[in-house]
Amino acid sequence: MGSSAAASRRSTPIEHTATTSILPNAKDFRVDSMHIHSFQHVHNALDNRIDGWKMLLKNVASNALHDSSARFDAPKCDEDTRVEVTKELMDWIQDHEAPQRLLCMTGAAGAGKSAIQQTIAEECSNSNTLGSAFFFSAGDPTRNDLTYIVPTIACQLGLHHFALRDTIAKAVEKNPLIFKKKIKVQMETLVVAPFKRVCASGELDRSTVPHAILIDGLDECAGEENQVELLSMIKHCLLDNDLPFRIFIASRPEWAIRSALCSEPEGYLYQLAYHVPLSDKYDATADIRRYLWRKLQDIGRRSHDRRGQSRLWPTKEDVEKLVAAASGQFVYAATVVKYVSERRSSPVDRLRTIIDWTPEGGQQTRPLELLDILYRKILSTAKELYEAVDTNRGRDFLLLVRAHQMNSDCRITGVIRSAHNYDEVIGLGDGDHQVLFSDLHSLVFFRQDPTYTTVWEELRFYHRSFSEFLNSEFRAQRLFVSEARVRQYVVESCLQKLLQQEDFSGDWSFNRIVDILHGFSNQNIYVDDLRLIDFTRNNGWGGIDERLSSHMDRFKVWSGLARFTFHAIQRLKDELHEDELSDIVKSYFDKWKEKYEKYGFA
Repeated sequence: MGSSAAASRRSTPIEHTATTSILPNAKDFRVDSMHIHSFQHVHNALDNRIDGWKMLLKNVASNALHDSSARFDAPKCDEDTRVEVTKELMDWIQDHEAPQRLLCMTGAAGAGKSAIQQTIAEECSNSNTLGSAFFFSAGDPTRNDLTYIVPTIACQLGLHHFALRDTIAKAVEKNPLIFKKKIKVQMETLVVAPFKRVCASGELDRSTVPHAILIDGLDECAGEENQVELLSMIKHCLLDNDLPFRIFIASRPEWAIRSALCSEPEGYLYQLAYHVPLSDKYDATADIRRYLWRKLQDIGRRSHDRRGQSRLWPTKEDVEKLVAAASGQFVYAATVVKYVSERRSSPVDRLRTIIDWTPEGGQQTRPLELLDILYRKILSTAKELYEAVDTNRGRDFLLLVRAHQMNSDCRITGVIRSAHNYDEVIGLGDGDHQVLFSDLHSLVFFRQDPTYTTVWEELRFYHRSFSEFLNSEFRAQRLFVSEARVRQYVVESCLQKLLQQEDFSGDWSFNRIVDILHGFSNQNIYVDDLRLIDFTRNNGWGGIDERLSSHMDRFKVWSGLARFTFHAIQRLKDELHEDELSDIVKSYFDKWKEKYEKYGFA
């Protein structure tokens, strides 16, 4: 039916020519009720017909293709690297009997997801199994939202078979406003219905169609709601229909894909997707080591520096330092290689700059700037999303993240390993750290310990370099929060907890707060003037006294508070000239000192 219709359209211009040629001298004549003049141009219906394929091409993001010229320097797995994971992915793509038709690969920022996706796209293209590919990019307006993804997929699929292409073109001609519809409607109209139609007509053998649909960088698609809409469309249009396509999505483990794949509560893709958590499942250390050796030696051989041309460069010690700093993430190694390969400089000197570089060293070079741009982008986005939520009550996102990071690095006195318990100390609700870090899952994760009877999670960093980034004002720039500010905030939070005794979850919290106050007193960390005054006026010291009276280990608590209390007395009297308040604190100090002198404390 499609073929005869096409033949009919092709014959139209010929019939038109024959008809007009038999009336060479006609000046005026009627066709039905329409009066035609000889000087009036006669349009055939074909001249005004919408060309559906041309309309489709106008709505395609050519930059998103795996072999687009806009992606001339696209990351790709180096020789002999990521062999195991690429084999697993290709085996899945080629296995038509595998139960899941969707594979989701998640991994930390810089883990090498796009390089793997590019490698898979090229292998599928070479084996004629690549149906379509779409590479999202936050910095490219043609591929940072959902506007062009369905037309781009439809176009690539149509190019594989003339009948499918013709049917897709007809769908556009029938509904020229399709590109303004929701992507679910677009997918049904431009892909699902045309594919079913040509298969049912016998014009297309579904077993021979290139069936791999690759989507890279879901997290680069702007807006969580758009990411959710795309995943939902894939489920309802491609998975819920009997289609031969196998869809491979790569993304950072951000909320949209994380919630869809989670087991508890069960996400809507949990049963349907084959999940490959790249950062957890595959240790890239050996691949990174191999990559660095090969790339650095190649750079050295091509340089004009004889030191770089030597077989002794780079040294094993230097490579191992780089491997350790990479923390299993390819982005660090790739950043090192890009920096060292600058042809106007010595690779030996530039490598030494990276290895010896410290933010405190006074250097003006930025060897990790490409990596820092990535960190600043992710952190800024997470900050905006967190602080835009009313229920977060104006909390300072960067300050809280830094407080958790310093605690995980054991730089908070009285360190609390459990993130749940630390939430309580710094004024967050139970489990609020999960909300705080919900948009940073590509950089951090929480290690759980099932041996604990209560929920126990410890903050861990995928990249050691990200923790170092947070420590450096030179690297973090406007996102930097000083240690002094964090320590002051933690002390003030502890005092606030002491004013709200009803919030204590047993002696454990009280002990920890005392430990923190004791440690910060030794480091001369003081609270804000108004906070200290407010704490004293609101019977904070009296609350401590009540707590001491019922505490099992009174001496330990008192000895921990002594130095902090002594400093508070001096500050209220000598610096703030609040003699009355100073006397209040001194009365408690003297009471506790006399009461516990029998334990040997003076």
